[in-house]
Amino acid sequence: DPTIAFLASTEDWSSGDDSWLFKLSEIRAATNDFSNTTKLGQGGFGKVYKGKLKGGRQIAVKRLEGCSNEDPNKRVLLDWTKRYKIIKGIARGLLYLHVDSQLRLIHCDLKPANILLDEKMNPKIADFGTARLFPSDQSSERTINIAGTFGYMPPEYVQHGEISLKTDVYSFGVMVLEIISGQKNGFLDIFGSSAHLASYVYMFHI
Repeated sequence: DPTIAFLASTEDWSSGDDSWLFKLSEIRAATNDFSNTTKLGQGGFGKVYKGKLKGGRQIAVKRLEGCSNEDPNKRVLLDWTKRYKIIKGIARGLLYLHVDSQLRLIHCDLKPANILLDEKMNPKIADFGTARLFPSDQSSERTINIAGTFGYMPPEYVQHGEISLKTDVYSFGVMVLEIISGQKNGFLDIFGSSAHLASYVYMFHI
């Protein structure tokens, strides 16, 4: 059986314990082969089971359905309708922040980790810890405090500290590339080096 990682929850788990890596056979034994009698609940990406390890510790295991972190061909794939819905929803959210709200709000750290999806796959923009508020008549500013996530920040922000509506638009564009291609930004290219998705796509465009 392959060794897999799983989400565990126990009251007495300490940082000094062994790795949270178990063989599939161990997890099957702990959950009675993922029996319905051990099922705690179900979410959008899988079911949650309670289990007991050989040592007697109680655990909770989330079993992802139709998903594999190791095999790209077995990852959960969204159909084009859902992808378009997510892209359109994020764009609408940005339109509100940039244009329709009373103050212009630049998120400054737009990335997949800050996009939450509800059960109907409606996107919600989250984490405004680095956001900037502009009056309605202001469109840009410069700062020496660069904050954000590499790979999602536009060159003018990284190099010159220039913040504008284009800051979020660039980040949105990178996410669109990820959603369309199914490729994560900062993936490993054929040479084993980390590749910036926008640069990678631009190279083929020209």
